[in-house]
Amino acid sequence: MAPSTSSTITLNINGEKYTLPVDHRTTLLDVLREHLDLTGTKKGCDQGQCGACTVLLDGRRAVSCLQLAVAAEGRAITTIEGVADGDRLHPVQQAFLDLDGYQCGYCTPGQICSALAVIEEHAAGWPSAVTDDIRPEAGVPELTTEEIRERMSGNLCRCGAYVSIVQAIVQAVARAAEAAGTKVKEEAA
Repeated sequence: MAPSTSSTITLNINGEKYTLPVDHRTTLLDVLREHLDLTGTKKGCDQGQCGACTVLLDGRRAVSCLQLAVAAEGRAITTIEGVADGDRLHPVQQAFLDLDGYQCGYCTPGQICSALAVIEEHAAGWPSAVTDDIRPEAGVPELTTEEIRERMSGNLCRCGAYVSIVQAIVQAVARAAEAAGTKVKEEAA
């Protein structure tokens, strides 16, 4: 008897549980789009090179076209549909709108998911290929435009909105820092 090539899995997507049968070879991207109708995640190259299908797995970015759905079971999956808080856009989404960090919009969901991870990676002190001083005692590197470009280099934009994408990330980080600074002052008062 040949082993089964499919399983019933439960995926935790945007805080909701989805149980469905899948072929073991089915990618997370295809499950999201074709089985669950979560079409915000885009299929670009289907080879892990463009970043259009970027989602967050346990808060870290992943290209869903290379991630098997069965391997994502038990992990927290966040797609672009799960980024906003109800009708209130996430600050990164708002910054993309404010600064025109999109043109055709096709790559935008992957760009936003990647940007969220970039901000978290930077805040955690993770160095990039352009970080000057990677010694732990150097602390968190400044999030320069060069750092953002390097950290976002896995996401391609065929329209060339890179300048606006970088500006949107800078704005989102600045607003978050401002909000955190305001919050800290309020707590101190």
